[in-house]
Amino acid sequence: MNIFVFSFTVQVFPPVNLTLTVSALAQVLLHWKPNPNQEQKNYTIRYDVKILSPVPEEYDTKKTHSIRTAALHNGFSAHVRTLLLHDDLQMRSDWVKEKILPLPGAPETSVTNLSCVTRITISSTVSLHCTWLPGQGAPEDTKYFLFYRYETYTEECQDYIKDKWNRNTECRFSVTHIDPEEVDNLIVIHINGSSNYAAIKPFQQLFNQNAIEKVNVPRNVTVFLEQNDLLATWEKPISPFPKECFEYEFYLFNLKSGNKQILKISSNDFRLRIDVTSRYSIQVRANHHICCTRGFWSDWSEIIYVGQNKLENPVAWILAVLCVSTCCTFLLVAIICKINHIWSKLFPPIPAPSNKFRDPFPNDYERARTCTSETETEFGSFAEDLYCSALDDSVF
Repeated sequence: MNIFVFSFTVQVFPPVNLTLTVSALAQVLLHWKPNPNQEQKNYTIRYDVKILSPVPEEYDTKKTHSIRTAALHNGFSAHVRTLLLHDDLQMRSDWVKEKILPLPGAPETSVTNLSCVTRITISSTVSLHCTWLPGQGAPEDTKYFLFYRYETYTEECQDYIKDKWNRNTECRFSVTHIDPEEVDNLIVIHINGSSNYAAIKPFQQLFNQNAIEKVNVPRNVTVFLEQNDLLATWEKPISPFPKECFEYEFYLFNLKSGNKQILKISSNDFRLRIDVTSRYSIQVRANHHICCTRGFWSDWSEIIYVGQNKLENPVAWILAVLCVSTCCTFLLVAIICKINHIWSKLFPPIPAPSNKFRDPFPNDYERARTCTSETETEFGSFAEDLYCSALDDSVF
């Protein structure tokens, strides 16, 4: 206790009945009372509050209570003292101290690597998705349960994804009570658990609302050429924030040269001088800017192509040229071979096979040949005589 002397002696007493009460998930109510022995007179009385853990913080207040939000799984510790103000002079009492013990549970059984992401849906609601890893000391039968708190609302997860030991390792809320228009509010995540073989230690973590938002993709991306300039426009992502609250990255890939560019842009339109003989692929993504804490970059928009419509795959182009060249070569060879009768020389006709079987009627065959020959001879003589007679008549 400190005593300060002005023109008279003043004694400053510390507050009494300091209590720390867990009033909600990761929320502590600090409450105390003025010391009944403290003289009032014309002094101003305030209170100096110092949070020692889990996150150091110091502030003063004229109230006799204070609410702080903090992760409590490793405990909470705070000091409070009286401040007596008179004109430009300030007097302080001794500190009074109080603490909350760490939450019970076996070591290394609480979850690790907790990560959460929010998204703003088309209907202007906020979804929440969290993932974590089981503690190294957690038995295989451990069941984890997740709760989130936003302002005064608390909700338990109903949609879990499990690992190979059937332990919950992911949670999804398709709709939450998170206000998409609020800036930098805190989201409290609390995960406890149960097991037949060990007491599972709870775990709490605080997330800044905008810092874990996965920003939506920019909408209606339009790209066209105007002489030697590339012009691109798009609409801001689905969000209650105005367009001035976003920044963008513009990804430009030259399919001809292979050059890549990522350009940061603060507006939702863009003009760039390009090589009009090349073909380009273009994508855009977005993130928060100025208005609130930066979140996670959105996914890239769908690829848009602009520029000359050349074959983009050199392998396909080479195969096409080889195919045409091969066909032309075969056709030319065939024509040359046809002109020079090379085919008949390379592939002569196959002779008829000899008759190895004896003729069963040789005599009749010879007789038929003799008759035919004689008939042909007689017919030939007769024709010759008629021709000679015709010549003699014409002479005379």
